Amino acid sequence: MKHSMSYRIALGGTLASMCLLSQFITGVFPVFYIIMPMICGILVTVMAMETSTWWGFLMYLAVSTLSLFVTPNKDAALIFILFFGHYPLIRPYLYRLKLKPLVYALKLLIFNICMLAYFFLTVYLLGMDELLKEMGEFGKYGAYILLGTVNMMFISYDYLMDISMEVYRKRLHPKISGGF
Repeated sequence: MKHSMSYRIALGGTLASMCLLSQFITGVFPVFYIIMPMICGILVTVMAMETSTWWGFLMYLAVSTLSLFVTPNKDAALIFILFFGHYPLIRPYLYRLKLKPLVYALKLLIFNICMLAYFFLTVYLLGMDELLKEMGEFGKYGAYILLGTVNMMFISYDYLMDISMEVYRKRLHPKISGGF
């Protein structure tokens, strides 16, 4: 179904404002600094499903730029920019590959590159390098344990993305677009 330009702009603005509100919540409740960017990623996916990948990308750029200036928790903005914002847009293209093991390997590769970039930017750009020094001996092995843990979290997130998009397609989309 082809939507008008005003519909796409209104939907993008509404979803982007929900993303920014979610990002802002991380400043009030820092414990949500990973969960809220995940939710924003799902909203970016909804934008891409309702309009196109291009409009989802535009929304990702707008939320990324504004979250750097508006949200008090730069950690949440950074993790959205480096992974949770663009991964939902890349994901459908990965599924076009025929070899399932290659799809999973590429997903994990993309995730690990993004998380390592996030880690180094957080440590060195946001000035948390003293944290590494305080970790001492644990820091050598703790990084590997942490990387393994976040990879398990990613596998769960990716699976939940499948489920949430299926729920959206079957239950929410028909109710939302019923009037169009």
